[in-house]
Amino acid sequence: MGTDKRERKKAGHRARLSAERAAQARYERRRRLIITVATPITVLVIIGLFMVLSKGSGTATDSATSSSTTASTATTTPTSTPTSTTPKAASAAGKPCVALTELPPPNAPTVDVPIGPPPTSLQITDVKTGTGPAVAATDKVTVNYLGVSCSTGAIFDESYTRGQPATFGLNQVIPGWTEGLQGMQAGGIRQLVIPPEKGYGSSGQGIKIAPDETLIFVVELKSITAA
Repeated sequence: MGTDKRERKKAGHRARLSAERAAQARYERRRRLIITVATPITVLVIIGLFMVLSKGSGTATDSATSSSTTASTATTTPTSTPTSTTPKAASAAGKPCVALTELPPPNAPTVDVPIGPPPTSLQITDVKTGTGPAVAATDKVTVNYLGVSCSTGAIFDESYTRGQPATFGLNQVIPGWTEGLQGMQAGGIRQLVIPPEKGYGSSGQGIKIAPDETLIFVVELKSITAA
């Protein structure tokens, strides 16, 4: 009787072990099947994602390159026509100097216009002699001035009405000023008659200074700053 009971226990134990092994075997088969199916799908997903990212990066780079090229072209391409034009007066070549056609400002020095054929060389006249060091070609000067067009007798520019002297380097102006103001002293007044080649030449300066115009300047030197 005891022997039969032990045999039944052993048989039950063997049955449980067999069932567990069968279950484990089924689990392993399912796991291998899942791995077999999932691995190529995962690889395809990774490849697809990489291609999408690569395409997006290339598009962004191309867009940036295109934008950069467009901006560069826009900023470096010159316009085919000027945006504005400056009218010019008729040439003053061959015209004589005439008397002033308007009064200078009350506080400006007298202008002595050489009526008749304009001088062909730079004419320098000291109206008043100053004191102190003389102006050199590279010095900076502060001046009041008045400019007259010889052929029309018109005042084209002056600083007296503005109430503010002009300051500039003597090597940054027309040759007639660079040459004509050298040697002046502070407090001095000098008149310059400047032929076209030492002024604005055949180009002139807008409508106020004609091409080939002889210019008359009266310059009052306020101060000198050595270079």
